[in-house]
Parts: sequence; structure tokens; C-alpha cells
Amino acid sequence: MGKLMAIGLFLLMGVAPLALAGGHDYAGGHDYAAALSKSLLFFEAQRSGYLPGNQRVTWRGNSGLHDGKINGVDLVGGYYDAGDNVKFGLPMAFTVTMMSWSIIEYGNQMGASGELGHAMDAVKWGTDYLMKAHPQPHVLYGEVGDGNTDHYCWQRPEEMTTSRYAYRVDQNNPGSDLAGETAAAMAAASIVFHRSNPAYSRQLLNHAYQLFDFADKYRGKYDSSITVAQKYYRSVSGYADELLWAAAWMYKFLMGGKAKNHASVFGKYQEKAEFFMCSCLGKSSQNVQKTPGGLIYKQRWNNLQFVTSASFLLTVYSDYLTSARRNLHCSSGSVAPSELLAFAKSQVDYILGDNPRATSYMVGYGNNYPRQVHHRGSSIVSVKVDPSFVSCRGGYATWFSRKASDPNVLTGAIVGGPDAYDNFADHRDNYEQTEPATYNNAPLLGILARLHGGHGGYNQLLPVEIPVAKPTAVQPQPNSVKETPFAAPVAIEQKTTTSWVANGKTYYRYSAIVTNNSGKTIKNLNLSVSKLYGPLWGLTKSPSGSYGFPTWVSSLEAGKSIEFVYIHTASPAEVSVSNYTLA
Repeated sequence: MGKLMAIGLFLLMGVAPLALAGGHDYAGGHDYAAALSKSLLFFEAQRSGYLPGNQRVTWRGNSGLHDGKINGVDLVGGYYDAGDNVKFGLPMAFTVTMMSWSIIEYGNQMGASGELGHAMDAVKWGTDYLMKAHPQPHVLYGEVGDGNTDHYCWQRPEEMTTSRYAYRVDQNNPGSDLAGETAAAMAAASIVFHRSNPAYSRQLLNHAYQLFDFADKYRGKYDSSITVAQKYYRSVSGYADELLWAAAWMYKFLMGGKAKNHASVFGKYQEKAEFFMCSCLGKSSQNVQKTPGGLIYKQRWNNLQFVTSASFLLTVYSDYLTSARRNLHCSSGSVAPSELLAFAKSQVDYILGDNPRATSYMVGYGNNYPRQVHHRGSSIVSVKVDPSFVSCRGGYATWFSRKASDPNVLTGAIVGGPDAYDNFADHRDNYEQTEPATYNNAPLLGILARLHGGHGGYNQLLPVEIPVAKPTAVQPQPNSVKETPFAAPVAIEQKTTTSWVANGKTYYRYSAIVTNNSGKTIKNLNLSVSKLYGPLWGLTKSPSGSYGFPTWVSSLEAGKSIEFVYIHTASPAEVSVSNYTLA
């Protein structure tokens, strides 16, 4: 379940349409919208620094306000990684990357549920800090505080007395894995903000360039330079995967996902990605271990980090396969894309309570969830309720050892989870099972948005290449060419470009050309599309249900056209212009 599998899948996402076609929407069983909202609240509980006015987790206060001061640099902000008060750069960067990927894939669905703004805020809270941590091209601060002194104390972050010394990598003390992961986070986030905040996006991309150059030019494992991290976030596999991960994100941004000159390389990644998918489904020669209740299992300590990441990859790959109209080929046979999504859903449902213990491993979701979370801020009364100072060791005596529910509910946190036999002990000192982490939640954001919002259109941040099925002898329906003339200023022409038969149904691919005949530039365009029974590519769907320019088009000059396509089993959809604005 390593990062190389994620890299392989990610690269494939860049060379094929990410549109969501076919498959299933899951609206029953669990309230995925509520779970998504709660997951995002957890990130607010993990914030360090000066909290904003719109902070929703009100039991938290400002903290770490002098971070970096000893080192002569401003390192205020960012996230605490888990239940402690250390800011570890490696997991923070990975968290930001996965949150960004979730938004890139399923931003439309997040928007429909009203959570896209919160998700983007969560990304920006991380990237604002990561930019501070990169004050020079070849300098990156990778940790504030250290786990040894921090773990000796049990204190609220608002009044911690532990060391806040900051540790860095530079050209004399390299850290290619840390710099590479941070470059990936910057590049991924730059895609998220590419349209809404282009200046910020360019700033992020510039940091990504510099960090990748630093990581590539001065190679070495970061924990050889920041040795205090070895006990907590070791560089087990070296730095090659982080370099490739960073390169992949910048490649996607710069190249628009076109890999025609590298087909053989991507083919190898496809093999690895598909082998991983098959092993998760139990259809490979080497399958992943599962608990009796069906949960992916890798290790006792924080096993759910692997479950949420694997489930995200399965979800995205399912949608990729569906849009490409192909199945997954495993050693035991062909697997439909819907099986991947169904398996990912089963893992999420397990986390939310469909398991032998009927326990939700998301704090605050359902009726039976962990009440004694291994988390300093959650387990100690809020400083806003009782400002009495909690000392370093006094916190252990008074609050850590307290056999009662946390005074502050850490809403949305995904804890470590059950063991290999679905057993779980809800005790604060059981850190392997009850400690949460930001990187547990980050991949889950995308899955929850997908399960709640279904297809919901395609968040098109990149141009789409539509796979064309082999034409059959099926004849298009009589009204397969449909023109909607508008006496200027906009004309819409539709036509059938291909058709095929699958599972007894005839599918048609329609192309629609929208032409500006107004004589002036159109700045904003809203189209109404009704009687549409399949996926649509080439337009951006708004929360109101109308369609506008794709994200890579900001205006349409006089005499120019844009094209969008859709696939369904019916006559052409009804397309009309709702309104438009001339420049």
C-alpha cells in the first residue's frame, strides 16, 4: 500500500479522462454528507497558530505563537499531525497533497454539499504554513518541536511548555523525501487554486519548482538530517518515491495529462496499479490481509491510515475505468469498475460502523464511537472553560489517566482503528488504536464526497481525451443530429459521433458545438441541459444545475466555439442558453 501505488494511479489519471461515467451512486445506509462535514471539522481542531474568526471548533484557542522564533523565522501556523503538539513536515505535506487530490477529483461533489470552501480552507491552512517553512530555495523546515520532549508531557497546545525548536534541511543537510513531498503538496494545491486564486496558485507552483530542484540536486534522506524524526516518521523507503510523486504532480499541471510520448512508462505503472487493485479485491495471486469483518489490515498501529488511502485509490480508479469503458483484469478474471467502488464503499461503511463491534471509528459520527481519544487537546478541558494551568506531568496525572469521556469531542477524527480480529479497546493509553491523524482523514474527504454526491459532473481541471469505442453496425436514432439555432448571438449544434452496444443497450456519444455569433466576447455563459441520462465532459456544472465554461476557458471570443460531449442511451439532450454576459 505504498506511495508508488498512488503514484502509478495518479499518473494514469493524468493520461485518461477522469470523468465519472456509469457505476453506481450510493445514497443509502450512511449519511456521507454528514461524515464529510465532520471530517473537515477535525482539521480545524488540528490547527496551530492564530485561529481565524470563522473557526468552528470553538473549544480550541491560539497556540504555537512563537514557533520559529528561536530559529529567527516565522513558523506560526500549520497542523499538529495527531494527538501530540509537534508539527511534523512530512505527514503535513502528505495530508495537503491528499486533500488537494480529493478536491481535484471530487470538488464538484464537495461544492454540491456545501463543503468545497471548507476543504479549500483546509488546504490553504496547510500551504500557508509550508510556504513559511520554505524561506529560501534550498532551505526547508521539517519539524517544530520534537516527539521526545512532547511525549513526556500531556498538555493543551494553547499552553504547552515543551521545546519549540525548529529543525531544517538544506544543501549541507539534505532531505529529498521531505522536500519532494512538500513540492508535491505545493503543486497539487496550485491546481486547486488555479482558477479561484491564480496569483496564489502561481506562488505555490514557484515553491514547488524550487523544492523539487532542491530535492533532486541535493539528495539524501531527511531523517539523516532531522534525526529527531526517526522515531516517529522514518524515511523507510528512501526518497525516490517522493521525487517521483513530486514530479508527477508538476507533470500533470504542466503537461495537461498528455503522455503520448511516454506510453511504455505509463504502461508499467498501470500494471502495478492494477495489481494493487486486484490484491485489495482478493482477486490476485498475492492478496492483502483482511480482518474477519472485511477490513483491509496491514498493522495494529493506526491501521486505518492504510484503509482510507487504499479506498481513495480504489474509488478514483473505479471512476477512471468506467470513463474508459473498460474492466480491471485480475489473475482470477475480469472485474467491473462497480466492484472497486463497492469495495471502497464497504471499507468506508466499516469505518462508519458497519463492523462486528458496531463501532464508528469516526469520532462524533453515530452513537457508538471512541470516547477516550489519545489526543491532548481533546482529553483536557478547554482553556476557554477552565484556564487553570495544566503542567507537563500534571496533565498525565489529572487528564491522561482519567477513565472518562473526553471533555471536548474531537468531531470527525478517524482513529487508528481495530486490530486484525476486529477488536478495539477505547482507552486513552491505547495510542495504537485511539490516536487520530490528519493523514487518516485526508483521503477520506474525496471518497465521502463521491459516495454522497455520486457522479455530479466532472471537475474538469484538465482537458479531456474521450476514449472512442469501436463503432458497431448500430444506426443512430433518427434525431441524432440536433441543431438549436439562436438568431445570433449563440448557436448550438449537436451530432452523434459514434455508437456501440453493451449489455444489450445502445450507447450514443454526442458532440455539441457552442459558437459565439454575437460579434463580441462572451465572458460568462450559462447553459441549461435537460433530458441528460449520462456523463458530460467539457463544461463545468454549477451547484444550481446549470453548466458554464470549462475551467480552462474564461471567455469565448467572437466567432469562436467550444465543444462538449456526453454519452447516454437516449436521443440528444435538450440544450439551451440560459443567460450570458458580453465583455
